[in-house]
Amino acid sequence: MLLPITLTIAAGAAMIHIWHFVRCVRIRIARHISIGDGDNEMLRTRMRSHANFTENTPLFLILLGLVELNDRSTLWLWIAGIVFILARVAHAFGMERPAPNPLRAGGMLTTIALIAGLAIYAIVLSYTR
Repeated sequence: MLLPITLTIAAGAAMIHIWHFVRCVRIRIARHISIGDGDNEMLRTRMRSHANFTENTPLFLILLGLVELNDRSTLWLWIAGIVFILARVAHAFGMERPAPNPLRAGGMLTTIALIAGLAIYAIVLSYTR
């Protein structure tokens, strides 16, 4: 079965993953850092941003895919997926600004709210269908 929402959002997430990777590699090349962060604060920040993206994205995509598979309501899933992508980009830019800042906080709070919302809806689906 084709899951167009999940496939599209996963493709967008893959592009963000590559963007995170390139941002780290550019600093590594410029500063000749092959392993670790070389005590470079910008590299450390970008690595952490990339790691945070990698920690949250799989769970979001799994929930998105399972909900899409079990519930044919699509508009709100499209909205959730697009908001997730925007939140992750905002979080990445926010990581490079002094804390606290609305991009970082908003990106993270939105990410957690979307994951929680999908999780709750998945539980509801499990027991009402």
